[in-house]
Amino acid sequence: MIEVSEIPVKSAAVAGTELTASVVIPCLNEADTIERCIRKAYRAMADHGINGEVVVADNGSTDGSQRIAEAAGASVVSVSARGYGSALMGGIRAANGMFIVMGDADDSYDFSEIPRFIEPLREGYDLVQGCRLPGGGGKIVPGAMPLLHRWWGNPMLSWLARWWFKVPVHDIYCGLRAFRKTMFEQLGLRCTGMEFATEMVIKASLHGARVAEVPTTLYPDGRVNHAPHLRTFQDGWRTLRLFLIYSPRWLFLMPGLFMILAGLAAYCIAMPGLTIGGLTFDVHTLLFASLSILCGYQALAFGVLTKGYAVGAGLLPADRYTRRLLDQGNLEYGIGAGALAIILGLVLLGAAVNQWRLAQFGPLDYSHTMRWIIPGATLTALGVQTVLSSFFLAILGFTNR
Repeated sequence: MIEVSEIPVKSAAVAGTELTASVVIPCLNEADTIERCIRKAYRAMADHGINGEVVVADNGSTDGSQRIAEAAGASVVSVSARGYGSALMGGIRAANGMFIVMGDADDSYDFSEIPRFIEPLREGYDLVQGCRLPGGGGKIVPGAMPLLHRWWGNPMLSWLARWWFKVPVHDIYCGLRAFRKTMFEQLGLRCTGMEFATEMVIKASLHGARVAEVPTTLYPDGRVNHAPHLRTFQDGWRTLRLFLIYSPRWLFLMPGLFMILAGLAAYCIAMPGLTIGGLTFDVHTLLFASLSILCGYQALAFGVLTKGYAVGAGLLPADRYTRRLLDQGNLEYGIGAGALAIILGLVLLGAAVNQWRLAQFGPLDYSHTMRWIIPGATLTALGVQTVLSSFFLAILGFTNR
């Protein structure tokens, strides 16, 4: 990495002019490396004529990081709310630059690359994401990233982000990136932990931001007095959880659709009592099929309601389908469909009761009667769920006006 000699404090900032860039560095006990990061950032901006500042968002350091950062020329902002995301949000809000460059304080990123991230922003991009993985042209110095992260966790979750959210990057976890401050203010990010950076990329893509990717190099962690803050399995789960929260389609709709289709297929086999490969599918199969349909339909309803709420809460952008679902006029359609299912279900249940009456209210042929009772009960339950979900959706539409 580039060695940085002593340079005048805040030499990249020109008094009386608007700041172009603010380099925001989250900090929690980074006395080993924080000074090198700050000086590299100032040197890069000074060498390329970028009017900028460095903001260190301190998250409660007890090793004197604040004093070191101030001595190196950075503005130190104290952020009491704990968490990587909390620190960054506090630092970004305090920053004065039009462009924000964020990077970790462990000296694993070379801040001399800052101009390469600023240039696409000047060309009109909203977010410039670094990429350490070879698939995106990046480089990982031996020993800089655990093998599990390099070959499985990061590539797999980045691929999932490209599939689910159309994120045009190969490395969603890269901690070196640049973006317009106005974009950050519009996204309304919520995550306070390590998943903050991933949330930014996902929401930027969902909101149609122009995203560029810049290959970068990851170096070994420069700290010697404490271990990295990253927790492999916990942070990996939190990322996957974030993906699911931001994707009602894959959390609710797709699993629900699969369960409904599986249930309907089982109905087609069990209603006529078919025997396939020596296996007889009878009323017990109908019970399992109805369970699958009911659970699947509940998942679909949750998906629709979740999307409506997420749009109203600003978690997801609105689209024409969501606006149509939240239209108050759809309440009557939902009630009508639900009422029809309830009526059909009650008819089937009434037919079963009539069979009991014809048998003098005595024993019944359950293999025959349950073929009326099970679908009747299933349709009735689906109808009730449809009516209640329609009212809930109407309430969401009313509150989102």
